[in-house]
Amino acid sequence: MLAMHIPDGFVDGPTSLGAALLAIAVIAYSLRMTARTLDEREVPVVGLVAAFVFAVQMLNFPVANGTSGHLLGGVLAAVMVGPYAGALAVTVVLVVQALLFADGGLSALGLNVINMALVGAYLGYGVFLIVRRLLGRSPASVTPAAGVAAFCAPVLASVAFTIEYAIGGNDAVSIGAVAASMIGVHVLIGIGEGVITAVAVGAVMAARPDLVYGARGLLVAEPATAPAVANVA
Repeated sequence: MLAMHIPDGFVDGPTSLGAALLAIAVIAYSLRMTARTLDEREVPVVGLVAAFVFAVQMLNFPVANGTSGHLLGGVLAAVMVGPYAGALAVTVVLVVQALLFADGGLSALGLNVINMALVGAYLGYGVFLIVRRLLGRSPASVTPAAGVAAFCAPVLASVAFTIEYAIGGNDAVSIGAVAASMIGVHVLIGIGEGVITAVAVGAVMAARPDLVYGARGLLVAEPATAPAVANVA
């Protein structure tokens, strides 16, 4: 069983439809805000982030009781390119996975977008900002803050799924059992998510910190060199 990707029929139609409408509204808002805030030189970075998230989401690692997990990528994308573009990048990944690899049901696509793209990109980035502030708002705080936020994001996503199941679940499993299983498993997934995200963000911070959205306002610009003045006799 693959954790978090919700299949068709696990949550009823009305709840899935409501989630789809909410996801569409937030994605439309993200598109509008991305157009306003994204610099042209950052567009290739969004593509690279989406490609990286797609690649690592295809790599599953065993968690417990026959369950496997993978990187969700919402926090990583948000820290690298901002929450608006990050939400869009992960959404594109989820749509491709659903259409080409049947990874998650089509009727549940709105639910999966909310849980894996929007919760990570928005709530996860909120956690990142809080932790970054607590650590001192310096470039050195970006990597650990990203790791902590990435640990929290799968847990928040599992809570969101539990709420969705409580609203429109198929009653095949009790809500208490779903909550215990999902949250417990995603605590373990969060450890892997946090490590992978911290390593990825740390590598970019070491090489090109100017490309990391989450480091904006923290980097000290090099002082401009005063032009040489000719000594005229």
